[in-house]
Formats: sequence, structure tokens, C-alpha cells
Amino acid sequence: MASITSAGVGSGLDLESIIKASLDAENIPKLQAFATKEESLQKELSSIDTISSAISQFESTVKKLSDIDNFNKRTASITQPSSGEIIGVSTTKNSTAGKFDIEVVQLAQGSRAVSNTGFSASTDVVTASGGTLSFAAGGSSFDVVLDAGATLEDVRNAINDENLNFGVVANIINTGTESKLVLTSNKTGLGNDLVVSNDIAELDAVSTVANAGGAGGLAIAATDQATDAIIKVDGITVTNDSNTFTDAVQDMTITAKQVSDNNDTARITVGYDKTEVNALIDEFIANYNNLIGNIGFQTRIGNPLNGDASMRALQNQLNNSLSTALSGVEPFETLFDIGLGIDKEGYLEKSSLVRSVNESLDDYYDQVGEVFAGENGIASAFQGLVDNYIDSKGIIKERESSLNLQLDDLEDDVANHEYRMEQLEVRLRKQYSSLDVLLAEMQSTQSYLSAQLASLPGFTSSKK
Repeated sequence: MASITSAGVGSGLDLESIIKASLDAENIPKLQAFATKEESLQKELSSIDTISSAISQFESTVKKLSDIDNFNKRTASITQPSSGEIIGVSTTKNSTAGKFDIEVVQLAQGSRAVSNTGFSASTDVVTASGGTLSFAAGGSSFDVVLDAGATLEDVRNAINDENLNFGVVANIINTGTESKLVLTSNKTGLGNDLVVSNDIAELDAVSTVANAGGAGGLAIAATDQATDAIIKVDGITVTNDSNTFTDAVQDMTITAKQVSDNNDTARITVGYDKTEVNALIDEFIANYNNLIGNIGFQTRIGNPLNGDASMRALQNQLNNSLSTALSGVEPFETLFDIGLGIDKEGYLEKSSLVRSVNESLDDYYDQVGEVFAGENGIASAFQGLVDNYIDSKGIIKERESSLNLQLDDLEDDVANHEYRMEQLEVRLRKQYSSLDVLLAEMQSTQSYLSAQLASLPGFTSSKK
């Protein structure tokens, strides 16, 4: 008898439903268990990742707090005179706090050379045969090579277009009756006047030094000579070859912008950068509270980390680190003495119970820096704590690795289960196929025997 490919075709029984029910009884509970376990692992991993992110954010602030340079910054404010803005200023971490009165007596300037003899037009030929002009000022120099037949315009353009030009600008001034070449140098400082020489006498008219020696056709007036800048700091005269005074007041840069009217002064007030330190303390409070809040939320009843021992330990260690005993930073004995406190929910806040943060910064600025960034300061205590959790071998990293490994194992379990289910279906179909064939053969035999019996003399079938 031919084999039956669809279960139940031979016998007429609903063997497909029987096979499906058998498979479902084995498969569905397993799949549900896998899904439940995966959901649990994913939720726990998500919670751990949230805590890890909060710790990393907190750690970035702790690193800033551990750098004493963040407590050594200075800020400077300027009160300008009514006549206008006469100076600018910048400070370094070593600038001394204090007040300084600055008067600008003279601005530094570069020299300005003007041709004595004017040309009838800017198109006049300066050199018929060509030649070289050499420029020098303040230790810098460059050359310009002129072609034969070069005009006054050609001279101007060659100077301005020279790549090695250190800062000489050439212009042509048309007076209405003649054209004059004007050269302006950016090399400031007394004695740094522009010197223009040449290699051919034809160019004497556009040189400050003649080819044969002596004065050329360009002249620098007394008021156009290069000069130093002069300022007075609290009445003390200071000169410089530029308008930028570095260390006229130690570790401070003062820029002269405008000469003072009637000996007016600008006042520079240098102080500690309390605003930035306050902002850093606010960041510390915010990121500490964010971490505490995330731990509290993730360990609530019904959440993945409820009752988690490592989270309880982390929260206790964070609280203990806040209470680290300090030494050598009198009058502060703990972090709370600088103006911080803990509210009833366990969150860090600014408090004025002992003194406010602003009062601490006003009265004990250097000690506040040591409270955080000192060798045994708060930042050091917290750094060791967070490293124990999020460095490459920390508790959080190991927890994440373990959860990811369990998810990988679960994926393998699902694949193995699917394979087993495929094999089970093959076995069931083979078994039920044999049953189907056997029942079909029995039904065929029954039909044959019934037909044979019915054909015997005197045989009658009973009818109800």
C-alpha cells in the first residue's frame, strides 16, 4: 500500500490536530519561559546601564573636582573711565588678587613713510631698467623685484602682493596735483622705523635710503616714527614695544587701546573665579543627586533591581563618602562645613546651616579647593568608589558582562529548543504516519471481509 503523506488521510482521523496539540504542549511553555527570562534579563540590563551612565556622568564631575587648577582660576573686571575703553586685560591662574589703576600715556605705533617728491600720475614710470627694493623693520625684512618700466602703481602692487611681506602696506595718495607713495609698517616700538633701500639709483625716489647713501625720496616725519606704548600702573611708568603688556603686572596681560584723556585711569579688579567654582559645585550636586535618584528608582518594588545587594552597597558607600573626615583644611572638618547638606530624601543640597558656599568661598577660598582636590579630599574618595564600579573590572562592568552572557546563552537555548522541536515533529509524523497506514489497512480488510460475508448464502445483516 502506498505511504500516506498527510496525516489522517488514510484513516480519516484528525491526526494533524493531534500532532499540533502534542507539539504545542511541549513548545509553548518553553517559549513562554524563554520570553519571560529574556524580558527579565533585558530589563535588568537596561537598569544596570542606566546606573552605569549615571555613575559615568558623576565621575566626569569628580575628575574636574580633583583638578586643583579648576579652583585656581582668576577673573578680572575693568571699570573704564568715562572717556571710553582704554584697556583690555586677561589673567592666569597665578594672577594676584587685587586692584590696579591703569593710565594709557601713549600707544605704540608703526612708522609711516611718504614720498617727498610727488609723481605727476600713478602711471608714471619709476624705473626704466628694473631693480630691487629692500624693506626692513624690527628685525624683519623682505625684497621686491621690479620689472623694467615699472610704474608707481606697479611698485604699490608688488609690495602689497609680496608673500614674504612682514606687514608693510603701500598706498598711493592723489593730492589733485600729484601722486605720492605712502608706506605704513606694522612694526611698532621705538627704533623700529621702516628702512627702504635699493640696488639702483632710479629707485631712490621710493626709498628711505639713497643708493649712494644718504636720504632717499621717502621720508618719515617725527610724528610718524615708530614708538613704544607707555602706560602707568598705579603711577609707575611701564614701556613696551607693542600695545600688549605681558607681565607689566605679574601673570597678567594688559592691552592698551586708547590714550587716556586728562590722565584718566581704568581700574582692574582681579579676584578668584568664584562663579566657575560655584557652577562646578552645582554640577557635583546635580550629578550626585541624579545617581542617587536612579538607584532609588531602579530598586523600587516591581523594578528589576529591587532588593539588589550591590545597589544597596553603592548607595551606602556614596553616603559614607560624603561624610569623609577632612584634615588640614581648617575650619572645615567635613564637606558639609562648606555649605552643603542632605535633605530628608537623601539628596545633596546647598545649605547655610553652618555657613553658605558663598561665605566659604569669600573667607576660605583656597581651603574649599583643598576640600575637593586635596590629596585626601572628597574627589579622591569618590574617584576610588566609582572606579570600583565602572572600570574595566568593576562591579557594574562585570554585571553587564554577566547579563550579556546570559542573553547569549538564552539565544543558544532557543536555537537548541527549536531544533529539538523540529526533531520531535519528525518523530511524531513518522509514528502517526505508520498508525495512519495501519488503520487504513485494517479498514480495507474490514470492508473486504464484510463484502465476503455478505455474499454467503443465508447471511443477513442485522439492522437496528
